[in-house]
Amino acid sequence: MLIQPLVLCGGSGSRLWPLSREKYPKQLLQLVGSDSLFQATLQRISGLTESTLKPLVVCNEEYRFVIAEQMRCMGQSGTLVLEPVGRNTAPALTLGALEATRDGKDPVLLVMPADHVILDGAAFRDSVRSGAELAQQGAVVTFGITPTGPETGYGYIQCGAVRGPGEARNIQCFVEKPQRDVAERYLQEGGYLWNGGLFMLRASVWLNAMKICRPDILQACENAWKDGKSDGEFVRVDAAQFTDCASDSIDYAVMERITQSPAETAFPAALVLPLTAGWSDVGAWDAIWDVLPKDGQGNVAQGDVLLEDCHDTLAFSQGRLVACVGVDALIVVETPDAILVAHKDRTQDVKKIVTQLQREGRSQALNHRKVYRPWGWYDSVDMGPRFQVKRIVVTPGASLSLQMHHHRAEHWIVVSGTAKVTKGDETLLLSENQSTYIPLGTVHRLENPGRVDLEMIEVQSGSYLGEDDIVRFDDVYGRAAP
Repeated sequence: MLIQPLVLCGGSGSRLWPLSREKYPKQLLQLVGSDSLFQATLQRISGLTESTLKPLVVCNEEYRFVIAEQMRCMGQSGTLVLEPVGRNTAPALTLGALEATRDGKDPVLLVMPADHVILDGAAFRDSVRSGAELAQQGAVVTFGITPTGPETGYGYIQCGAVRGPGEARNIQCFVEKPQRDVAERYLQEGGYLWNGGLFMLRASVWLNAMKICRPDILQACENAWKDGKSDGEFVRVDAAQFTDCASDSIDYAVMERITQSPAETAFPAALVLPLTAGWSDVGAWDAIWDVLPKDGQGNVAQGDVLLEDCHDTLAFSQGRLVACVGVDALIVVETPDAILVAHKDRTQDVKKIVTQLQREGRSQALNHRKVYRPWGWYDSVDMGPRFQVKRIVVTPGASLSLQMHHHRAEHWIVVSGTAKVTKGDETLLLSENQSTYIPLGTVHRLENPGRVDLEMIEVQSGSYLGEDDIVRFDDVYGRAAP
């Protein structure tokens, strides 16, 4: 039996703003422990079985290089299937299933969101092994989280009779997020589990389910996948055809339908396995507070934080000193370009701030001040009318695109390392404390030919300094216009 880990790495994590941004979402962040949530997802399947395949990751094209770099840092390899736009989990799983069957195999898919926390990896792996046996026989298996309280932020699964190893049960129905009194009743009655969004099933079973339940989505995904292309570790689906695909979740597209009309789909079973493994979807700041270690007063502090007479408070600092005095049940999150202060009972409403930022077209909804690129990163340390100052780091052997700007000139100063600069017909080698000027409209390129990071300061000046004022003529990362 082949097990194919399939990691769904979509979502923006808007309720974890300002740490989570649209172009650097929560699954890429180190929120719990030293690994990002994505890296922790891969770590917890290490040693699962000898026949576990290298992971398939379905992710947004915007952060493909960050994901590839995080995998490289942990010595992990796999295939990244790139979505040009987000279309929810059912199309993402369909693309993954198609890629899993590319060579005629029909593995058992272990479908995992990339942004959850599971504290007990051994218990998780034991449940997965039980689920694999059922999935190999053709069952659709989901993992229900044993409730620890009357949570209103999760959907629920009503369990039926025991059916198989690991206390697997038939699924009676899926229940939407309930009101508090209903959630309390579910807890008292028993027989209800939280819907954790984890699944196991054979690739062919999912594709057959989509053929019956959502043939329109299946057709759109098949067309996009067939007309796509492989680019090293990346699988790029056809953007136009995938953009036309309808958006739907795994639960709405398939799971609810097969539990309501099992005869129609002719599945052997739709089963749920109880999972008690310290699970959390860490969907908001109160959930982060809940899973992290606390001091004697119930506080969580990370970074440069001082607390005096505080209780049940979470304080995060990415740089500046954060000092809290005499506060209870507060969330304080500091980043270089934004600070969040919220009551712990109102963390679900943080997404309303993100919506307001998006409506006003503000950059804090999309990016951090520090922006990662395939060649390294840059940090916009200062800006004003007609000027911007960036700190730029280029990794060894990396190269920016051959490009020009219509509205700005640039002055580059090397802080450390060696820079190879193409400027019009010139090629320069610059070392520490040397500089060069790139006039407006000049075709140029920056490379790091050395073995250590190249760090430099860039001063931009001009009438428009937006990142979209770039005309690329050549790019090793495939970003140049055809």
